[in-house]
Amino acid sequence: MFAPFKEYLEAELFNHFDLRSRPIPAGLEFNRSDRGKIPATIQSWCYQCPQLRKIRYTYIDAGEMAQVFNSVIYPAHNYDLPLLGIDFLSFGKKKILVVLDFQPLFRDRAYLDKYIEPMREIRDKYNELAQNLEMKFYDANQYFSKYLLFAKTDAETVVKRLFPAYREYINLYWQMLEAAEPLTAPEDIQRIVKAQKEYDQYSADRDPAHGLFSSYFGSQWSEKFLYEFLFEDAVPLATAASR
Repeated sequence: MFAPFKEYLEAELFNHFDLRSRPIPAGLEFNRSDRGKIPATIQSWCYQCPQLRKIRYTYIDAGEMAQVFNSVIYPAHNYDLPLLGIDFLSFGKKKILVVLDFQPLFRDRAYLDKYIEPMREIRDKYNELAQNLEMKFYDANQYFSKYLLFAKTDAETVVKRLFPAYREYINLYWQMLEAAEPLTAPEDIQRIVKAQKEYDQYSADRDPAHGLFSSYFGSQWSEKFLYEFLFEDAVPLATAASR
């Protein structure tokens, strides 16, 4: 269901940036599970370029049982842009959840005006994809913008409405990145390093997909995938507690 979204992102990345592969820890790039009625595969890709220090995306294909496309794009530490977050999940054709956002690292008015307000025009065009659903695992006021797309939807809407909205959000993100002035002061760069690490910790501690990964690929593999690839700057809770 979401393969065209992956292919569009991939084409855009290679058209706009001088990408280099970023290593994925051994054993985490691909896995296959025969636990369910339908075999499931998980495959990940990771790149970097001067403007974007980590571009990761993952696709889970379990046929009609589950289709998941997840991506986070981290700007280089000398850019203060939000992260680009994508999470599209389908469990059968009736249960589809989509999340798309510029995930702010800071909440001050100047930052939100600069990076979040430009999303408003696009969000307003696709209002049916902004359903103000309750977040069960996250605080909506932390690392989410008020113009995120967050919706329970159907297969037809994914094709006719989500895909054009997705293209517009991604193109806006590229425009923002192109217009951004790189940071030069060491204290400003360290502020971004700290903010991105805190994002990883917050996300890893609350990631609801960990249960999905575990059900298909086992808890040990899923723990490594979560902390060594998805959110590599996070410290596992057990490790943090023992310090």
